[in-house]
Amino acid sequence: ALSKDIECNKRPMISGILELHRLRGAQRFMSELIRIGMAKRYSEAAVYNGVAYLAGQVPEETLEMDIDAQTREVLDQIDRLLAHVNSDKSRILMCQIYIADLADFAGMNRVWDAWVSPGYAPPRATVEARLANPAYRLEMVITAAQRPSHHTP
Repeated sequence: ALSKDIECNKRPMISGILELHRLRGAQRFMSELIRIGMAKRYSEAAVYNGVAYLAGQVPEETLEMDIDAQTREVLDQIDRLLAHVNSDKSRILMCQIYIADLADFAGMNRVWDAWVSPGYAPPRATVEARLANPAYRLEMVITAAQRPSHHTP
């Protein structure tokens, strides 16, 4: 059972998740566009045709910490959000990483390498960029396939 306490990045996601579950198993599920965790300016995720598109995930609790801590926090957020859209890290189709300072590249890769599922490393691009908050050391954008639904309409 879903709780209305479910949050990712401190943004409530319950309405989008409930809609996703309501549609799961229905024939129209694959063609429905579902937005999850909608705010005024963006959504945490959108799901369409069995593909989940996650918004850029940034650290919130580890802003004063090193790249290792920030990377772990962001990957934890990604794990939770993927689970909510019926996916997981082994189903990532593409990862785009924006890193504030390439001096942090090796540290970010260390945490990434420990997290990524062996045999399922996704296509990935890493770009040095000035991020929206100077305390952010990285931001990750994920596109992932959903697990096949075994429900019947």
